Amino acid sequence: MKRSDRLLALVQILRRRRRPVTAGALAGELGVSERTIYRDMDSLLAAGAPVRGEAGVGYVLDAGYDLPPMMFTPDEIEAILVGMNWLAGRGDTALARAAEDVVAKVGVVLPERLRPLLFEGALFAPDMGRARPVDGIDVSLLRGAIRAGLKATIVYADGAGATSERVIWPFGLAYFDAARVVIAWCELRGDFRHFRTDRITSLSVCPERSCWIA
Repeated sequence: MKRSDRLLALVQILRRRRRPVTAGALAGELGVSERTIYRDMDSLLAAGAPVRGEAGVGYVLDAGYDLPPMMFTPDEIEAILVGMNWLAGRGDTALARAAEDVVAKVGVVLPERLRPLLFEGALFAPDMGRARPVDGIDVSLLRGAIRAGLKATIVYADGAGATSERVIWPFGLAYFDAARVVIAWCELRGDFRHFRTDRITSLSVCPERSCWIA
């Protein structure tokens, strides 16, 4: 991760938390040393970021930093709450974290009178006790391949447990309560197919573009 990207990531982590975060926790999430975190915090302070705290105690970011003004209606706030709660519980790991980030970003720019709708809302997205999908791959790589229009090589196990290697052109990813499904053109079958992500045992994104991208 580039240093500039890491500084932005630090700001976002602090924005997401409502209590002080220790350098050790920050270092663990970003995969760097605590010494690096201390240096990065000094850089953020020098750049004018409203970070409060100190080594050994933890850091917090004052609300409202580095976000453009925006306004939502109560219905829009509740739509964000339900949608992000659903993703936080059912999305892949990276998308679930992104859902939490969305709520944090929206929360810091809301007027005080509207914040309870987001943080103390009475709307929920329960899973009704259904089993959550467990992926054997990093689904965010598939989402990246879809965005970039790249092919992917997968090893897929069907319902009977038989495995096959496929080259696919992924163009969609559907999120259900109990499964995530990739929609793709399959070169092996010469047709459109869908693949459950919990049955994909291996994934490699190819540098070759699919025919969906000119």
